[in-house]
Amino acid sequence: MSESVIKRRTFLGSTGLLASLPLLNACGATPAQAKSFPITKTEAQWRRKLTKSEFYVLRQAGTERPYSSPLDKEKREGTFVCAGCGNRLYSSAHKYDSGTGWPSFYKAIDSGAVGTSTDYKIGYPRTEVHCADCGGHLGHIFGDGPRPTGKRHCINGVAMDFIPA
Repeated sequence: MSESVIKRRTFLGSTGLLASLPLLNACGATPAQAKSFPITKTEAQWRRKLTKSEFYVLRQAGTERPYSSPLDKEKREGTFVCAGCGNRLYSSAHKYDSGTGWPSFYKAIDSGAVGTSTDYKIGYPRTEVHCADCGGHLGHIFGDGPRPTGKRHCINGVAMDFIPA
């Protein structure tokens, strides 16, 4: 292979890598973590407060395995609160079985309970939903839910605690 072909390939590869760095950087960032929230803690404080799996989901924007949360099958009346800060997030009145393996709701308990941001972690935009009080990652919102909203708040069960009515 000629030296000019190698130089051209090296140049094109380097150019492609450099051009993709901002996108790759955005993929790893959790937009909610960049915002200011009423409840803030250091990483060390969150690690002491949360279990390992709660920390992974709430603070590192992880995802629990489908069908692994008992809250997916929770049928009692009550309120789902943030496992990180206790903020009221969802009512059992808005919960439904989406068949996805994660607790699903067609809306939050009120308009100030959760916030959203755009997540590019898997290469295309998704609507991330987070706790409005502490910024903890809860899951994602999709447009395939039931009436009246048509939305599916697909929430990691480990990110919530349930308080029976």
